Amino acid sequence: MPKTSAGLLMYRIREGALEVLLVHPGGPFWRSKDKGAWTIPKGEIGSDEDALAAARREFEEETGLRAKGPFIPLTPVRQKGGKTVRAWAFAGDCDPQRLRSNVFELEWPPGSGQAREFPETDRAGFFGLDETLEKMNPAQVPLVEELAARLKLE
Repeated sequence: MPKTSAGLLMYRIREGALEVLLVHPGGPFWRSKDKGAWTIPKGEIGSDEDALAAARREFEEETGLRAKGPFIPLTPVRQKGGKTVRAWAFAGDCDPQRLRSNVFELEWPPGSGQAREFPETDRAGFFGLDETLEKMNPAQVPLVEELAARLKLE
């Protein structure tokens, strides 16, 4: 059964243009991927967990920042593998270079018997709409397009 994730889309307006915060997945599988790999900070919703609470928790785990609303609910999207992503947008600002992610453990190299820790997200950045469309997981692009339409920005 496909899982559901929840995430937050932080945005800011610079010189009348929309910029959104995206994170790049950490770990060896994502190291050399760029186009289509970036995402909003998100993760699976725990059993009996409120979706917005899960989105806020995941945002903090993946960025080290505590998100403050108000939160704008966005239309859920379905990713290629079948996972549904529920998301909320909120206005905010930060220095992406200062963000810190939690870590996960993975046997690396495979079959080595050695466990290594990797950050869940290894970098972050604010991107304008054109760059977002290039970098972001294509299934999540409608989240940004909906936000831009609601804010009447490009």
